[in-house]
Amino acid sequence: MVARPGLEAHEPAHATFHGEFDIAREIISLTPPTERAILVGAPVKRSSARHHMDEHLDELERLADTAGAVTVGRLTQQLDRPIPGTYLGKGKLEELRDLVQSADATLVLFDDELSPAQGKNIEDAVGTRVMDRAELILDIFATRARSSEAKMQVELAQLSYMLPRLTRMWTHLEKIRGGIGMRGPGETQLETDRRLINHRIRVLKERLVDVQRSREVQRQGRRHVFRAALVGYTNAGKSSILRGMSGARDIFVEDRLFATLDPLTREVGLDDSYKVLLTDTVGFIRKLPHHLVASFRATLEEVTQADLLLHVIDVSHPSWEEQRTVVDQVLGELGAHDRPLKYVFNKSDLLEPETLAAVKERIHNLLPDAIFVSAVQPDGLEPLREAILRRVKESRPLSEVRIAAADGRLLAEVHREAEVMEQHAEGGTVVVLARLDEVLAGRLRRGGAEVMAR
Repeated sequence: MVARPGLEAHEPAHATFHGEFDIAREIISLTPPTERAILVGAPVKRSSARHHMDEHLDELERLADTAGAVTVGRLTQQLDRPIPGTYLGKGKLEELRDLVQSADATLVLFDDELSPAQGKNIEDAVGTRVMDRAELILDIFATRARSSEAKMQVELAQLSYMLPRLTRMWTHLEKIRGGIGMRGPGETQLETDRRLINHRIRVLKERLVDVQRSREVQRQGRRHVFRAALVGYTNAGKSSILRGMSGARDIFVEDRLFATLDPLTREVGLDDSYKVLLTDTVGFIRKLPHHLVASFRATLEEVTQADLLLHVIDVSHPSWEEQRTVVDQVLGELGAHDRPLKYVFNKSDLLEPETLAAVKERIHNLLPDAIFVSAVQPDGLEPLREAILRRVKESRPLSEVRIAAADGRLLAEVHREAEVMEQHAEGGTVVVLARLDEVLAGRLRRGGAEVMAR
Protein backbone atom coordinates (compact mmCIF):
# COMPACT_ATOMS: atom_id res chain seq x y z
CA MET A 1 0.00 0.00 0.00
CA VAL A 2 0.97 3.62 -0.50
CA ALA A 3 1.55 6.08 2.30
CA ARG A 4 0.43 9.65 1.98
CA PRO A 5 2.53 11.21 -0.79
CA GLY A 6 5.61 12.90 0.62
CA LEU A 7 6.16 10.54 3.58
CA GLU A 8 9.68 9.20 3.86
CA ALA A 9 10.24 5.54 4.55
CA HIS A 10 11.09 6.13 8.22
CA GLU A 11 7.97 8.20 8.96
CA PRO A 12 4.93 6.51 10.52
CA ALA A 13 1.91 6.17 8.28
CA HIS A 14 -1.39 6.93 9.98
CA ALA A 15 -4.39 5.12 8.58
CA THR A 16 -7.44 7.24 7.92
CA PHE A 17 -9.28 5.42 10.68
CA HIS A 18 -6.77 6.72 13.24
CA GLY A 19 -5.53 3.40 14.56
CA GLU A 20 -8.89 1.71 14.97
CA PHE A 21 -7.93 -1.07 12.59
CA ASP A 22 -4.53 -2.71 13.07
CA ILE A 23 -3.68 -3.46 9.46
CA ALA A 24 -0.07 -3.61 8.34
CA ARG A 25 0.84 -1.13 5.63
CA GLU A 26 3.79 -1.08 3.28
CA ILE A 27 5.27 2.43 3.21
CA ILE A 28 6.75 3.61 -0.06
CA SER A 29 8.77 6.80 -0.30
CA LEU A 30 7.20 9.03 -2.95
CA THR A 31 7.75 12.56 -4.18
CA PRO A 32 4.32 13.98 -5.07
CA PRO A 33 4.22 14.88 -8.76
CA THR A 34 2.67 18.10 -9.98
CA GLU A 35 -0.78 17.22 -11.24
CA ARG A 36 -1.56 18.37 -14.79
CA ALA A 37 -5.27 18.98 -15.05
CA ILE A 38 -7.76 19.33 -17.88
CA LEU A 39 -10.87 21.33 -16.90
CA VAL A 40 -14.23 20.27 -18.35
CA GLY A 41 -17.32 22.48 -18.35
CA ALA A 42 -20.49 21.04 -19.85
CA PRO A 43 -23.57 22.87 -18.58
CA VAL A 44 -27.09 22.05 -19.75
CA LYS A 45 -28.27 24.51 -22.39
CA ARG A 46 -31.40 25.47 -20.49
CA SER A 47 -29.51 26.29 -17.27
CA SER A 48 -28.20 29.69 -16.25
CA ALA A 49 -24.70 28.19 -15.86
CA ARG A 50 -24.16 28.26 -19.63
CA HIS A 51 -23.99 32.07 -19.49
CA HIS A 52 -21.17 31.95 -16.92
CA MET A 53 -19.24 28.94 -18.20
CA ASP A 54 -15.88 30.74 -18.49
CA GLU A 55 -16.23 32.31 -15.04
CA HIS A 56 -17.09 28.93 -13.54
CA LEU A 57 -14.06 27.32 -15.16
CA ASP A 58 -11.88 30.19 -13.90
CA GLU A 59 -13.10 29.37 -10.38
CA LEU A 60 -12.48 25.67 -10.98
CA GLU A 61 -8.92 26.55 -12.04
CA ARG A 62 -8.42 28.43 -8.76
CA LEU A 63 -9.70 25.40 -6.88
CA ALA A 64 -7.25 23.22 -8.80
CA ASP A 65 -4.42 25.61 -7.97
CA THR A 66 -5.39 25.53 -4.28
CA ALA A 67 -5.27 21.73 -4.40
CA GLY A 68 -1.83 21.76 -6.02
CA ALA A 69 -2.56 21.20 -9.73
CA VAL A 70 -1.59 23.17 -12.80
CA THR A 71 -4.21 23.58 -15.53
CA VAL A 72 -2.97 22.51 -18.96
CA GLY A 73 -6.18 22.63 -20.97
CA ARG A 74 -9.93 23.19 -21.07
CA LEU A 75 -12.82 21.47 -22.79
CA THR A 76 -16.32 22.94 -23.00
CA GLN A 77 -19.65 21.83 -24.38
CA GLN A 78 -23.28 22.83 -23.96
CA LEU A 79 -25.47 19.77 -23.53
CA ASP A 80 -29.14 19.23 -24.22
CA ARG A 81 -28.90 16.73 -21.38
CA PRO A 82 -26.05 14.74 -19.81
CA ILE A 83 -25.46 11.25 -21.26
CA PRO A 84 -26.40 8.77 -18.47
CA GLY A 85 -23.29 6.60 -18.82
CA THR A 86 -20.52 9.06 -19.70
CA TYR A 87 -21.98 12.56 -19.16
CA LEU A 88 -20.33 13.71 -22.42
CA GLY A 89 -21.23 12.43 -25.87
CA LYS A 90 -19.02 9.97 -27.73
CA GLY A 91 -17.38 12.61 -29.92
CA LYS A 92 -16.54 14.92 -27.03
CA LEU A 93 -15.23 11.99 -25.01
CA GLU A 94 -12.81 11.15 -27.83
CA GLU A 95 -11.79 14.81 -28.03
CA LEU A 96 -11.14 14.77 -24.27
CA ARG A 97 -8.99 11.63 -24.59
CA ASP A 98 -6.91 13.23 -27.35
CA LEU A 99 -6.51 16.40 -25.27
CA VAL A 100 -5.35 14.37 -22.26
CA GLN A 101 -2.75 12.61 -24.37
CA SER A 102 -1.47 15.73 -26.16
CA ALA A 103 -1.22 17.74 -22.92
CA ASP A 104 0.22 14.80 -20.96
CA ALA A 105 -2.52 15.39 -18.37
CA THR A 106 -2.75 13.29 -15.21
CA LEU A 107 -6.16 14.48 -14.06
CA VAL A 108 -9.51 15.52 -15.53
CA LEU A 109 -11.66 17.89 -13.46
CA PHE A 110 -15.38 18.23 -14.21
CA ASP A 111 -17.18 21.36 -13.06
CA ASP A 112 -20.38 19.36 -12.64
CA GLU A 113 -21.08 16.44 -10.31
CA LEU A 114 -20.65 13.01 -11.83
CA SER A 115 -22.39 9.82 -10.80
CA PRO A 116 -20.13 6.92 -9.71
CA ALA A 117 -20.81 5.10 -13.00
CA GLN A 118 -20.06 8.19 -15.09
CA GLY A 119 -16.77 8.78 -13.29
CA LYS A 120 -15.64 5.19 -13.85
CA ASN A 121 -16.68 5.12 -17.50
CA ILE A 122 -14.91 8.41 -18.26
CA GLU A 123 -11.74 7.17 -16.55
CA ASP A 124 -11.81 4.02 -18.69
CA ALA A 125 -12.33 6.09 -21.84
CA VAL A 126 -9.63 8.75 -21.32
CA GLY A 127 -7.08 6.65 -19.46
CA THR A 128 -6.50 8.94 -16.47
CA ARG A 129 -8.08 9.89 -13.17
CA VAL A 130 -11.33 11.84 -13.21
CA MET A 131 -12.72 14.02 -10.42
CA ASP A 132 -15.74 16.25 -10.19
CA ARG A 133 -16.00 19.61 -8.46
CA ALA A 134 -17.43 18.16 -5.24
CA GLU A 135 -14.56 15.69 -4.87
CA LEU A 136 -12.01 18.45 -5.50
CA ILE A 137 -13.54 20.67 -2.82
CA LEU A 138 -13.53 17.79 -0.36
CA ASP A 139 -9.85 17.19 -1.10
CA ILE A 140 -9.01 20.84 -0.47
CA PHE A 141 -10.84 20.71 2.84
CA ALA A 142 -8.84 17.60 3.77
CA THR A 143 -5.56 19.47 3.30
CA ARG A 144 -6.77 22.64 5.03
CA ALA A 145 -8.33 21.10 8.16
CA ARG A 146 -6.28 21.95 11.24
CA SER A 147 -8.37 21.35 14.36
CA SER A 148 -9.53 17.88 15.39
CA GLU A 149 -13.13 19.00 14.87
CA ALA A 150 -12.51 20.17 11.31
CA LYS A 151 -10.65 16.95 10.51
CA MET A 152 -13.58 14.87 11.78
CA GLN A 153 -16.04 16.93 9.78
CA VAL A 154 -14.03 16.64 6.58
CA GLU A 155 -13.48 12.93 7.07
CA LEU A 156 -17.21 12.38 7.58
CA ALA A 157 -17.97 14.28 4.37
CA GLN A 158 -15.34 12.36 2.39
CA LEU A 159 -16.51 8.98 3.65
CA SER A 160 -20.14 9.84 2.84
CA TYR A 161 -19.06 10.87 -0.65
CA MET A 162 -16.83 7.82 -1.03
CA LEU A 163 -19.35 5.17 0.01
CA PRO A 164 -21.26 4.83 -3.30
CA ARG A 165 -17.99 5.13 -5.26
CA LEU A 166 -16.04 2.22 -3.80
CA THR A 167 -16.01 0.27 -7.07
CA ARG A 168 -14.20 3.09 -8.86
CA MET A 169 -11.90 4.19 -6.04
CA TRP A 170 -10.54 0.85 -4.83
CA THR A 171 -8.13 -0.33 -7.53
CA HIS A 172 -5.71 -3.26 -7.61
CA LEU A 173 -2.69 -3.26 -5.33
CA GLU A 174 -0.25 -2.82 -8.20
CA LYS A 175 -2.00 0.36 -9.36
CA ILE A 176 -0.61 3.17 -7.20
CA ARG A 177 -2.93 6.17 -6.89
CA GLY A 178 -1.83 9.36 -5.19
CA GLY A 179 -2.13 13.12 -5.37
CA ILE A 180 -5.25 15.25 -5.52
CA GLY A 181 -8.40 13.44 -4.52
CA MET A 182 -6.61 10.67 -2.64
CA ARG A 183 -5.68 12.50 0.56
CA GLY A 184 -7.35 12.03 3.91
CA PRO A 185 -9.89 9.19 3.82
CA GLY A 186 -9.21 8.76 0.08
CA GLU A 187 -5.91 6.99 0.79
CA THR A 188 -7.21 4.39 3.26
CA GLN A 189 -6.22 0.75 2.96
CA LEU A 190 -7.60 -0.80 -0.20
CA GLU A 191 -9.41 -3.60 1.61
CA THR A 192 -11.69 -1.07 3.34
CA ASP A 193 -15.27 -2.06 2.59
CA ARG A 194 -18.70 -0.61 3.16
CA ARG A 195 -19.04 -2.17 6.61
CA LEU A 196 -15.90 -0.44 7.92
CA ILE A 197 -16.83 2.89 6.35
CA ASN A 198 -20.34 2.77 7.75
CA HIS A 199 -18.90 2.00 11.18
CA ARG A 200 -16.51 4.94 10.93
CA ILE A 201 -19.33 7.24 9.82
CA ARG A 202 -21.34 6.28 12.90
CA VAL A 203 -18.34 6.93 15.17
CA LEU A 204 -17.72 10.35 13.63
CA LYS A 205 -21.36 11.38 13.91
CA GLU A 206 -21.38 10.43 17.60
CA ARG A 207 -18.23 12.46 18.24
CA LEU A 208 -19.62 15.47 16.39
CA VAL A 209 -22.75 15.30 18.53
CA ASP A 210 -20.47 15.67 21.56
CA VAL A 211 -18.82 18.67 19.87
CA GLN A 212 -22.26 20.16 19.28
CA ARG A 213 -23.13 19.80 22.98
CA SER A 214 -19.83 21.40 23.96
CA ARG A 215 -20.47 24.36 21.67
CA GLU A 216 -23.93 24.80 23.15
CA VAL A 217 -22.41 25.01 26.65
CA GLN A 218 -19.94 27.62 25.41
CA ARG A 219 -22.73 29.65 23.83
CA GLN A 220 -24.73 29.56 27.07
CA GLY A 221 -21.79 31.14 28.84
CA ARG A 222 -21.77 34.16 26.52
CA ARG A 223 -25.44 34.70 25.85
CA HIS A 224 -25.29 38.14 27.45
CA VAL A 225 -22.73 39.32 24.85
CA PHE A 226 -23.86 40.49 21.41
CA ARG A 227 -22.64 38.03 18.78
CA ALA A 228 -22.06 38.78 15.09
CA ALA A 229 -20.96 36.24 12.48
CA LEU A 230 -19.10 36.89 9.23
CA VAL A 231 -20.51 34.76 6.41
CA GLY A 232 -19.91 34.85 2.69
CA TYR A 233 -18.37 33.33 -0.39
CA THR A 234 -14.90 31.93 -0.01
CA ASN A 235 -12.11 34.51 -0.37
CA ALA A 236 -14.49 37.45 0.13
CA GLY A 237 -12.18 38.78 2.85
CA LYS A 238 -13.91 37.65 6.06
CA SER A 239 -10.66 36.78 7.88
CA SER A 240 -9.12 40.11 6.88
CA ILE A 241 -12.13 41.92 8.32
CA LEU A 242 -11.91 39.97 11.59
CA ARG A 243 -8.20 40.75 11.89
CA GLY A 244 -8.78 44.42 11.11
CA MET A 245 -11.70 44.74 13.53
CA SER A 246 -10.06 42.90 16.43
CA GLY A 247 -6.44 43.93 15.89
CA ALA A 248 -5.38 40.29 16.37
CA ARG A 249 -2.38 39.79 14.09
CA ASP A 250 -2.34 36.03 14.68
CA ILE A 251 -5.42 35.52 12.50
CA PHE A 252 -4.42 33.64 9.34
CA VAL A 253 -5.16 35.50 6.10
CA GLU A 254 -4.35 34.19 2.62
CA ASP A 255 -5.55 35.12 -0.87
CA ARG A 256 -6.74 31.59 -1.62
CA LEU A 257 -9.99 29.70 -1.59
CA PHE A 258 -10.93 28.11 1.75
CA ALA A 259 -8.02 29.57 3.73
CA THR A 260 -10.20 29.28 6.87
CA LEU A 261 -12.14 26.18 7.91
CA ASP A 262 -12.40 26.50 11.68
CA PRO A 263 -14.66 29.17 13.17
CA LEU A 264 -12.64 31.82 14.97
CA THR A 265 -14.14 34.23 17.50
CA ARG A 266 -12.54 37.43 18.75
CA GLU A 267 -13.73 40.21 21.02
CA VAL A 268 -14.15 43.48 19.15
CA GLY A 269 -14.44 46.88 20.79
CA LEU A 270 -16.92 49.20 19.09
CA ASP A 271 -16.27 52.23 21.30
CA ASP A 272 -15.35 52.92 24.93
CA SER A 273 -18.49 51.16 26.24
CA TYR A 274 -19.50 48.41 23.83
CA LYS A 275 -17.86 45.15 22.88
CA VAL A 276 -19.14 42.29 20.72
CA LEU A 277 -18.00 38.79 19.83
CA LEU A 278 -17.24 38.55 16.11
CA THR A 279 -16.94 35.09 14.52
CA ASP A 280 -15.31 34.20 11.20
CA THR A 281 -16.92 31.15 9.57
CA VAL A 282 -16.02 28.78 6.75
CA GLY A 283 -16.60 30.26 3.31
CA PHE A 284 -19.25 28.98 0.91
CA ILE A 285 -18.90 28.24 -2.79
CA ARG A 286 -21.07 27.37 -5.75
CA LYS A 287 -22.06 23.68 -5.79
CA LEU A 288 -20.80 23.15 -2.24
CA PRO A 289 -21.04 19.37 -1.63
CA HIS A 290 -24.11 18.65 0.50
CA HIS A 291 -22.08 16.10 2.50
CA LEU A 292 -19.81 18.97 3.53
CA VAL A 293 -22.68 21.22 4.60
CA ALA A 294 -24.13 18.37 6.65
CA SER A 295 -20.79 17.57 8.28
CA PHE A 296 -20.09 21.20 9.18
CA ARG A 297 -23.57 21.76 10.60
CA ALA A 298 -22.28 21.79 14.19
CA THR A 299 -19.73 24.48 13.29
CA LEU A 300 -22.25 26.47 11.27
CA GLU A 301 -24.66 26.58 14.19
CA GLU A 302 -22.67 29.67 15.16
CA VAL A 303 -24.45 31.26 12.20
CA THR A 304 -27.95 30.27 13.31
CA GLN A 305 -27.31 31.52 16.87
CA ALA A 306 -25.77 34.89 15.97
CA ASP A 307 -27.54 38.14 16.81
CA LEU A 308 -26.41 39.58 13.47
CA LEU A 309 -25.12 38.03 10.25
CA LEU A 310 -22.64 40.07 8.25
CA HIS A 311 -22.79 38.81 4.66
CA VAL A 312 -19.40 39.78 3.23
CA ILE A 313 -19.28 40.20 -0.57
CA ASP A 314 -16.26 40.89 -2.76
CA VAL A 315 -17.53 43.94 -4.64
CA SER A 316 -14.59 43.76 -7.06
CA HIS A 317 -15.56 40.27 -8.27
CA PRO A 318 -17.44 40.27 -11.60
CA SER A 319 -19.81 37.54 -10.36
CA TRP A 320 -20.62 39.03 -6.95
CA GLU A 321 -24.37 38.84 -7.63
CA GLU A 322 -24.22 35.10 -8.28
CA GLN A 323 -22.03 34.65 -5.21
CA ARG A 324 -24.55 36.56 -3.09
CA THR A 325 -27.32 34.25 -4.28
CA VAL A 326 -25.25 31.14 -3.50
CA VAL A 327 -24.59 32.28 0.08
CA ASP A 328 -28.22 33.25 0.65
CA GLN A 329 -29.29 29.79 -0.52
CA VAL A 330 -26.88 28.03 1.86
CA LEU A 331 -28.03 30.23 4.75
CA GLY A 332 -31.58 29.18 3.94
CA GLU A 333 -30.55 25.50 4.03
CA LEU A 334 -29.01 26.06 7.46
CA GLY A 335 -32.21 27.61 8.78
CA ALA A 336 -30.62 31.03 9.23
CA HIS A 337 -33.02 32.91 6.94
CA ASP A 338 -34.72 34.56 9.95
CA ARG A 339 -31.49 36.00 11.39
CA PRO A 340 -30.93 39.78 11.12
CA LEU A 341 -28.55 40.29 8.18
CA LYS A 342 -26.50 43.14 6.80
CA TYR A 343 -24.68 43.10 3.46
CA VAL A 344 -21.04 44.20 3.68
CA PHE A 345 -19.33 44.90 0.36
CA ASN A 346 -15.60 44.43 0.89
CA LYS A 347 -12.51 45.19 -1.24
CA SER A 348 -13.87 48.54 -2.40
CA ASP A 349 -10.24 49.69 -2.64
CA LEU A 350 -9.78 47.48 -5.72
CA LEU A 351 -12.23 49.55 -7.81
CA GLU A 352 -11.50 52.83 -9.50
CA PRO A 353 -13.35 55.79 -7.88
CA GLU A 354 -15.66 56.28 -10.88
CA THR A 355 -16.47 52.58 -11.06
CA LEU A 356 -17.04 52.36 -7.30
CA ALA A 357 -19.44 55.32 -7.37
CA ALA A 358 -21.51 53.66 -10.10
CA VAL A 359 -21.50 50.31 -8.30
CA LYS A 360 -22.54 51.95 -5.02
CA GLU A 361 -25.48 53.69 -6.69
CA ARG A 362 -26.66 50.43 -8.26
CA ILE A 363 -26.26 48.39 -5.08
CA HIS A 364 -28.00 50.98 -2.89
CA ASN A 365 -30.98 50.82 -5.23
CA LEU A 366 -31.01 47.04 -4.74
CA LEU A 367 -29.90 46.84 -1.07
CA PRO A 368 -30.44 50.23 0.61
CA ASP A 369 -28.79 49.25 3.92
CA ALA A 370 -25.61 47.82 2.35
CA ILE A 371 -22.27 49.21 3.53
CA PHE A 372 -18.91 49.41 1.75
CA VAL A 373 -15.64 48.66 3.51
CA SER A 374 -11.98 47.96 2.89
CA ALA A 375 -9.90 45.80 5.21
CA VAL A 376 -6.64 47.33 3.97
CA GLN A 377 -7.33 51.07 3.97
CA PRO A 378 -6.98 53.22 7.11
CA ASP A 379 -10.41 53.52 8.77
CA GLY A 380 -11.76 51.35 5.96
CA LEU A 381 -13.73 49.26 8.47
CA GLU A 382 -15.28 52.14 10.41
CA PRO A 383 -18.62 51.92 8.51
CA LEU A 384 -18.90 48.29 9.67
CA ARG A 385 -18.00 49.15 13.26
CA GLU A 386 -20.66 51.88 13.31
CA ALA A 387 -23.27 49.58 11.75
CA ILE A 388 -22.70 46.88 14.38
CA LEU A 389 -22.87 49.48 17.17
CA ARG A 390 -26.24 50.75 15.90
CA ARG A 391 -27.55 47.19 15.80
CA VAL A 392 -26.38 46.50 19.36
CA LYS A 393 -28.17 49.57 20.66
CA GLU A 394 -31.34 48.72 18.74
CA SER A 395 -31.51 45.11 19.91
CA ARG A 396 -30.61 45.69 23.56
CA PRO A 397 -31.82 49.06 24.79
CA LEU A 398 -30.55 50.45 28.08
CA SER A 399 -32.96 49.63 30.92
CA GLU A 400 -33.18 50.15 34.65
CA VAL A 401 -34.00 46.95 36.52
CA ARG A 402 -35.15 47.09 40.17
CA ILE A 403 -34.93 43.78 42.02
CA ALA A 404 -35.53 42.92 45.65
CA ALA A 405 -32.17 42.44 47.36
CA ALA A 406 -33.30 39.05 48.66
CA ASP A 407 -34.06 37.76 45.16
CA GLY A 408 -30.64 36.41 44.26
CA ARG A 409 -32.01 34.25 41.43
CA LEU A 410 -33.28 37.20 39.36
CA LEU A 411 -30.16 39.21 40.06
CA ALA A 412 -27.98 36.32 38.89
CA GLU A 413 -30.08 35.99 35.73
CA VAL A 414 -29.51 39.66 34.90
CA HIS A 415 -25.75 39.28 35.31
CA ARG A 416 -25.74 36.05 33.31
CA GLU A 417 -27.81 37.15 30.30
CA ALA A 418 -27.63 40.95 30.14
CA GLU A 419 -24.84 43.46 29.68
CA VAL A 420 -24.63 45.09 33.11
CA MET A 421 -23.38 48.68 33.01
CA GLU A 422 -23.62 49.56 36.72
CA GLN A 423 -25.32 48.46 39.93
CA HIS A 424 -26.15 50.02 43.31
CA ALA A 425 -28.44 49.42 46.29
CA GLU A 426 -31.35 51.56 47.45
CA GLY A 427 -32.54 50.23 50.76
CA GLY A 428 -33.88 46.73 50.21
CA THR A 429 -33.72 47.07 46.41
CA VAL A 430 -30.89 46.47 43.98
CA VAL A 431 -30.92 48.84 41.00
CA VAL A 432 -29.16 47.54 37.91
CA LEU A 433 -28.49 49.56 34.77
CA ALA A 434 -28.15 47.03 31.93
CA ARG A 435 -28.69 46.34 28.26
CA LEU A 436 -31.17 43.50 27.80
CA ASP A 437 -33.43 42.22 25.06
CA GLU A 438 -37.23 42.05 25.18
CA VAL A 439 -37.30 38.33 25.99
CA LEU A 440 -35.21 38.75 29.13
CA ALA A 441 -37.13 41.90 30.12
CA GLY A 442 -40.41 39.98 29.95
CA ARG A 443 -38.98 37.16 32.05
CA LEU A 444 -37.75 39.58 34.71
CA ARG A 445 -41.13 41.29 34.91
CA ARG A 446 -42.88 37.96 35.39
CA GLY A 447 -40.42 37.19 38.18
CA GLY A 448 -41.42 40.36 40.08
CA ALA A 449 -38.75 42.84 38.95
CA GLU A 450 -39.42 46.33 37.66
CA VAL A 451 -37.96 47.02 34.21
CA MET A 452 -38.01 50.59 32.84
CA ALA A 453 -36.45 51.82 29.61
CA ARG A 454 -33.88 54.60 30.01
